[in-house]
Amino acid sequence: MWTNPNLRCLLALAILCLTSFVHSREIGSQGDPQNLKCVTHNLRKMVCTWDISSKRRHGQTEFCYTTECFKTKEKRVEIPVPESSTTVKITTYSISGTAFTTRRFEIHKKDISFVPLTPRILSLTPDFSTFTLTLKWSDNGSAFPYGLDASWEIEILRKETMEDVTRESYNSKLTHEDIIHSWNWKSDMPLECTSHYVRIRHYINITQFDGHKDWSDWSPVEVVPGKDTEPSGSGLFPQDTVVAVGSNVTFCCVHEEGRQVQRMSYGAKDYPLIRLSSRSSAIRVLNANASDASGTNIVCRMSENGMDGTVLFVGYGPDVPEDLSCETSNFVIIKCTWKPGRASGLYGVRGTKYSLIESISGKNVSCEVNEMKKERICGFPVLADQKTYSFVLGVSNPIGQTEASLLVDLNQRVNPETPEKLTVSGNSSTSVRLHWFINGSFAEIRLLCQIEISSGHSEQKLHNVSMPGGKFSTYTAQLNALHPYTKYRFRVRCSAADHFWRWSDWSGTEEHTTLEAPPARGPDIWRERSPSGKSLRIFWKVDRKLKMSVWSLMDFFVVFVADNVKTDRAVAMGNGIYISWNSYPNMTCGYIVKWCHSSGSEPCSVDWQKFPSNTTDAVIKSALFRPGVRYNFSLYGCKSSGYQLLKNITGYTKELPPKRAPNFTVEETSSDSILVKWEDMPIEDCQGFLEGYRLSFAKGEKDALKPRLLESGNPELKVKNITDLTKKSLKILDLQGKTSYQLDLQAYTAGGLSPPNSLYVVTKEDSVGLIIAILIPVAVVVLLGVVASIFCYRKREWIKETFYPEIPNPENSKALQFQKNICEGNKSLKTLEMNPCTPNSVEVVETQSAAPKIEDTEMMSSKTDTIVPEDGSDSETENHVVVSYCPPIIEEEISNPPMDEPVGLSQVVYIDIQSMYQPQIKPEEESEIDLVTTAGYKPQMQLPVSALKIESRSPAEEESDKTAGYRPQANTNAWNMDTPDSPGSVESNNENASFGSPCSINSRQFLLPPKDDEDSPKPSNTGWSFTHFFQNKPND
Repeated sequence: MWTNPNLRCLLALAILCLTSFVHSREIGSQGDPQNLKCVTHNLRKMVCTWDISSKRRHGQTEFCYTTECFKTKEKRVEIPVPESSTTVKITTYSISGTAFTTRRFEIHKKDISFVPLTPRILSLTPDFSTFTLTLKWSDNGSAFPYGLDASWEIEILRKETMEDVTRESYNSKLTHEDIIHSWNWKSDMPLECTSHYVRIRHYINITQFDGHKDWSDWSPVEVVPGKDTEPSGSGLFPQDTVVAVGSNVTFCCVHEEGRQVQRMSYGAKDYPLIRLSSRSSAIRVLNANASDASGTNIVCRMSENGMDGTVLFVGYGPDVPEDLSCETSNFVIIKCTWKPGRASGLYGVRGTKYSLIESISGKNVSCEVNEMKKERICGFPVLADQKTYSFVLGVSNPIGQTEASLLVDLNQRVNPETPEKLTVSGNSSTSVRLHWFINGSFAEIRLLCQIEISSGHSEQKLHNVSMPGGKFSTYTAQLNALHPYTKYRFRVRCSAADHFWRWSDWSGTEEHTTLEAPPARGPDIWRERSPSGKSLRIFWKVDRKLKMSVWSLMDFFVVFVADNVKTDRAVAMGNGIYISWNSYPNMTCGYIVKWCHSSGSEPCSVDWQKFPSNTTDAVIKSALFRPGVRYNFSLYGCKSSGYQLLKNITGYTKELPPKRAPNFTVEETSSDSILVKWEDMPIEDCQGFLEGYRLSFAKGEKDALKPRLLESGNPELKVKNITDLTKKSLKILDLQGKTSYQLDLQAYTAGGLSPPNSLYVVTKEDSVGLIIAILIPVAVVVLLGVVASIFCYRKREWIKETFYPEIPNPENSKALQFQKNICEGNKSLKTLEMNPCTPNSVEVVETQSAAPKIEDTEMMSSKTDTIVPEDGSDSETENHVVVSYCPPIIEEEISNPPMDEPVGLSQVVYIDIQSMYQPQIKPEEESEIDLVTTAGYKPQMQLPVSALKIESRSPAEEESDKTAGYRPQANTNAWNMDTPDSPGSVESNNENASFGSPCSINSRQFLLPPKDDEDSPKPSNTGWSFTHFFQNKPND
């Protein structure tokens, strides 16, 4: 087929066309522009960049935008930001100028990204003393047409490896101007320790821009080099710095090349090292405590005996000043005082600094204060024509600063200086003139001055005087109504009259004596006639205000004393004694109250006080009155004929507890009582009106370590209160015999209890009670014994039947009763169960040869052989009945018995108890025994003779069997009474002897013979037993 030239030509042409097509496609794809991206930095211009798919060299690119086209060798152009979507055309050319391809791109506003220009740091300034970096940069706000919100991120890096330390945020507002921003950052370690680096970027939030918004690129880093970068840099940093209590502080040790830091210590403690660089190591102290005034040492020890150190001062920032107050004392200086609050713990150049700034005038002063005083004082000059001041007190120390403010009206804050140069002058007996000087200018206000007047025999008095102020002036005041010939003491203080603020301090004291004057009246006289009437005692009181040198007696008054004058009690009132009386119309010239300043007998210091006739009460006061002292008052009425005693009054200014308790003795003691007597108390010891006695008593020993009687909460304490003051004895009853008691006796007044007077008394022994205590239990025991004996004798039959019946009955015997819950539900306990007994088989043996023993194979062991008596000759001559007895096996329910067996027939076979003690028989003799199992045993009924196979029986015996009733299943004649509790057949030769009496094979207890059986043998055992106690006597 390929030999045809035409076909070969067609094939070659097809291959050539395909090759040309492929080459043309390769040329177009290699120059195709792609990945056009446009980014704006200022919302006015945008920069568009693209990629060229060809890997080979190419020429210029033509970029057409709207109606403009321009060529560029770069793959980026800057064009205006379109207001809406626009289409651009990009054409690529080869080096030779041949166009590769042209591609159009449609630019939408959402496809334009907004990325702010990279910010530029203007400066990075370190403050090594405060570990602070100050960063400054421009926000280029002029590049934007309107105000925008800008967010800045500032990244701090540290060490040569530029590890991140922190990244902080800063927000600002672009205002269409280039604003320089400043930002401070405090490092947690000294800047000298290692180099610190800072760079920033920002993000502008333009809500109207639809495109993607992103952070700007990071600015170039600015660095603050550490001392470890300097060739000769070394030292321990920070140097002598101040921090607040509780701060965390980092210390670094910068050393030269070739050395190593061995350890660093803060105070006396070494801290683990933190390696910062090859030449810098640090430690970090957490929660620093307050240091001493001299600070805390930090030491760095290096190799080759190198060492460096510094000091750290730890204290508190200043407190807000408390109680700031400003006032003037002279209108020249304003003095401000305050309390500093908590001490900073910093002193000297690091101590707290104060400055007082006046805001209205703008002036300020620096305050020099004394750190050792609790109150600080600072002065500010008074400014002319300014009455209102606005003060700001600034407080600062290296840790912090604070302030307090106060607004002051100076006219309302006047505290004048202390008055000086006080003088007193005068030539009168009742008036003087005072002069004093005050340093200050008070011309614009009025002053109020207070003068204190005191004399030796009167209370102090205050006299106020108001006067206009002056400028550094002397002030004068006159005092009138003084007493003649009296020595006075004067002193002065002043304040502002219109707006009182504070008094000044008192001036010094000045003394002055007024001139003499004629007396205005004579002395106050009291006279008393003796009981005999032969003498007259005269008392007088000279008014100390009147200086008299000559006086004479002009007249006399007579005092009448009645015999029936009563005595009342006065009432204390304050520091005096209140006395009241009835009005007496015939007492025309008043009343006199006389008293004596001694509670003893006359003579004493007599004093009196006069009252007008219209007075009915008074409070008597005297500087001589003392608490606890009784004063006796006498009330006299005055009439034309003389004085008449109306009544006597006694009282105390204040009642006190008695000084001591009355003496008392024990007059009589018995086993249950104590009689005590006490003496009267002197009035001097009472110190008040005696109200009664308090006798306390309780059990207590004299030699005890501490008295128990007056202890609080003593349950045995008893108290007797005696209010009858005429009673001088008391008998204490209901006490215990032969017991020690402590007695405390106290007297009491309205003022309280006296100290106790104690006695210890032991009561006598109670012999009668002891005898009674012994006899009563003995009598009770005897009485109980007699009652029990009578009861047992009268109830002997009941006791016998209940505990020891003749035929023991488990149900009637209290001794054999068991708990019901033991047997109830337990079908295996059949020993004492009283159920009907249906025997299987009964064999009545009259003779040994005629009565073979019947066995129950179910009750016998398989290994047990039948035992028969070896010697049968004796059994032929003696007839007896041997009945075997076993506990019955009772069927709870018998249904459908076999028809070939009689009703009531059971499978129980009773064996002879006697056979239990007979010798074993030989196996070959078993065949001779004829077992009779055809009939069962029926209690208390005539046995069916037909059911038994009985040989050699007479007709009389058969007839007797038919009429016989119940029979014991044994021969009663064979009972052995010698040992009722053991088998007699074992010890005797009688083979027919039974095992005692018929008994249960479980209980094996002797059954008592019937009472009416006179022929039955009696027990031969005559020994005493407990059962004989309940036997009836024959005569009963």
